[in-house]
Order: sequence, then structure tokens, then C-alpha cells
Amino acid sequence: MKKGCIIGLGVVGVLILVMVMIGGWVFSYYNQMIINKETVTSKWAQVENQLQRRADLIPNLVNATKGYMKHESQIFIQIAEARAKLAGAQTIPEKIKAYTGMEGALGRLLMIVERYPDLKANESFARLMDELAGTENRISVERKRYNETVREYNMLIKRIPGIFFAKIFGFNESPYFEAEKKAKDVPKVEF
Repeated sequence: MKKGCIIGLGVVGVLILVMVMIGGWVFSYYNQMIINKETVTSKWAQVENQLQRRADLIPNLVNATKGYMKHESQIFIQIAEARAKLAGAQTIPEKIKAYTGMEGALGRLLMIVERYPDLKANESFARLMDELAGTENRISVERKRYNETVREYNMLIKRIPGIFFAKIFGFNESPYFEAEKKAKDVPKVEF
């Protein structure tokens, strides 16, 4: 073989090797974005699971409370409206807004309950309140996990070279679960 032909084959071999390495790197990065996006979806499903648990508890809590508070009907209307918004929410941002509305209605219900000592002493109501408190803690944990996962995913697609791959492959930023601005206000509790 001629010396020039051997050198040419070596150059072609090196170019092929470099292209395979770059291709492997791109595929690896793409797979990492898929893994992170699916993890975000999975963590959101856990948030929804806990929110559904709370939504399932609410009718029991409302029924246990209704008999004691017939004249406080407005709060029950607000809870029903909040549940209807939850049922109609389709996107994650819509669901986040609907869940926040539900939290506000439940907060008002709990403030009303403070005015009824007999209700608080009722055993079934106390059990439901414990379940609801436990559920709220679970929701808080799942939201935290979801937001941590969203942070990792968003960092992956915002940093170089991820930003280029995200644009090429159509990966978009995921929304965080954030509290509404009014949730930061100190609640007013009156006895």
C-alpha cells in the first residue's frame, strides 16, 4: 500500500471515531434530558396523588362539619367551587392554581372551625382533621420533591450545552409549584 493511502485511512478512521464519540455524547445528553423530564412528570404525579387524597377527605370533613355549622354555608359553596376548578384543570399551571384555591377554602374552613368548640371535640371530626393535617404534610413534602426535580431538569436544559440540545429536541422548562402571593400574608385568627 502506498504511504498516502495509509495516512488517508488513518485520518478517516480518526474522523469516524470523533464522530462516533460526539454522537454518543449527544445521545447521552438527550437520554439524560428524557430521564429528568420523566422524573419531573413522576414527581408531579406524586403531588397529584396526595392532592387527590386530600380531595377525597374533604367531603367527609365537610359532612362532619355541616351539621354543626348550618349558617356558615358560604364556606361550603367555596369548597365546592374549588373542587369544580380542580376537576376542570388540564395543564400543570392550571392545576397548581386550582390546588391553591382549594387550600384557601380549606384555610377558611379551619378558621371557622375554631369558633365551634363542640365540633372540635367530636371524635370523627378530630380524626378527619388529623388525616387532613397528615395529608397537608405529605403534600408539602411532595411539592418540595417536585420543585427539586424541576430545578435539576431546568438547570440541565438551561446550561451549555443542554440549552442547545433542548432547543433542537424540543425540551421546555417545567413550572415550579409556587404559593400565591396572598398565601404569604399572615392569617388573621379571631376567637
